[in-house]
Amino acid sequence: MNYRISHRTEYHYAEPVDSGYNEVRLLPRAVPRQVAAASSLAIDPPPSDYRERLDYFGNRVASFSIDQPHRSLTVTATSEVAVEPRTGRHELFEGESWENSRGILMQSIDAESLMARDFVLDSPLVETQPGLAEYAAGSFARGRSLLESVHDLMERIHRDFRYDPEFTTLSTPLTQVLEHRRGVCQDFAHLAIGCIRSQGLPARYVSGYIETLPPPGKPRLVGADASHAWFSVFVPGAGWVDFDPTNNQVPETQHITVAWGRDYSDVSPLKGIIFGGGRMTMKVAVDVLNLDTAGAAPATESVGGTGSRQP
Repeated sequence: MNYRISHRTEYHYAEPVDSGYNEVRLLPRAVPRQVAAASSLAIDPPPSDYRERLDYFGNRVASFSIDQPHRSLTVTATSEVAVEPRTGRHELFEGESWENSRGILMQSIDAESLMARDFVLDSPLVETQPGLAEYAAGSFARGRSLLESVHDLMERIHRDFRYDPEFTTLSTPLTQVLEHRRGVCQDFAHLAIGCIRSQGLPARYVSGYIETLPPPGKPRLVGADASHAWFSVFVPGAGWVDFDPTNNQVPETQHITVAWGRDYSDVSPLKGIIFGGGRMTMKVAVDVLNLDTAGAAPATESVGGTGSRQP
């Protein structure tokens, strides 16, 4: 599938901003089955300094500063991405048990395994706790394969938790999500990551986009999409495998990966520091256009939903 993604963020300030420094993680990364054909950032007002780099996790980061007074800031990321289908599927009911997989990981010294161990540890927004371990126990039965256990966890989160964009904010702790059984894709990804780490296994947070389709017969609304989040688990010998608890699916060609990290704090789409400004309002518009099926009648719906959480 070939996509064109536009992600536009507008900030408006009650008072002039004297200067500001920002970091942007909106440019899709190159990963297996995904090719970032083209990408660009448009910034208004024009920055006085602009640089690009890769962060610790290999994500593409653009940094810029604006030294002139301004009352608004608009950042628009435009990308064209090709996502290929899988050549084969993981057998969920075969392979090493999750206990053996954990042991293999801890004994392995190859670079990928050593890097994966970083994702077993607590992170700023995901701390292991008894409640997470208790919920995870329902999926991680003794001797069950790792992928079967994680797939079951994904299904349970999708079944047990309600998608409610009004319930949580960026600062809502996982204990509240777990207690009230509601949240958005960001919360469900954090929840799954916490459950998996509570079993001593590595899991990471993935940010990106999903092709959201309107109901049959309804027109596609430009700018009505949102950024999305899901999680990955590391399988020794096979690498990272993605799971989307919000939509209860193993991502295929509808998911576009932008960045990954320990949790949302590592992959925030746009963050920075400003001097001045006073009260701020923000507007985000995301459009994911499937270039292969543009104009065709859609048949299914998918749920996305972290665009409103961008700080």
